[in-house]
Amino acid sequence: MKVILLQDVKSLGKKGDIVNVSDGYAKNMILPKKLGVEATGKNLNDLKLQNQHAEKVAQEQLDAAKQMAEEIKDKIVEVKIKAGEGGRTFGSVSTKEISAAIKQQWQMDIDKKKMVLSDPIKSLGTFEVPVKLHPKVTGTVRVKVTEA
Repeated sequence: MKVILLQDVKSLGKKGDIVNVSDGYAKNMILPKKLGVEATGKNLNDLKLQNQHAEKVAQEQLDAAKQMAEEIKDKIVEVKIKAGEGGRTFGSVSTKEISAAIKQQWQMDIDKKKMVLSDPIKSLGTFEVPVKLHPKVTGTVRVKVTEA
């Protein structure tokens, strides 16, 4: 019997896959536990429509990420930090402070977890911080660290 999986099943496949299983396994395991539905014409058409919708949503998210990367490319966010003699800073600038400064200065929400900062910024100057906006899109935020 052909079955469309509604959830990931460990030994069969992933959600949305069409798999062949024995009639007994389908009637006693897959269908009663709502792990899948029989692959009828209506169910196959529903699956096709769901896949088209998912592709459309994924494309819209990709386009939005590209647009946001283009917007932040030329902007500079300014973060102030206390500094002592000779430009030595007290503490460091982390992604949390960068995210808060972006929200305050640009009125944009960029999650601190999306910023890829290998080491916290511990000196004054201008730095480029990569931001993973989408698995396929990475933008850069220019951060200017100044003395408070």
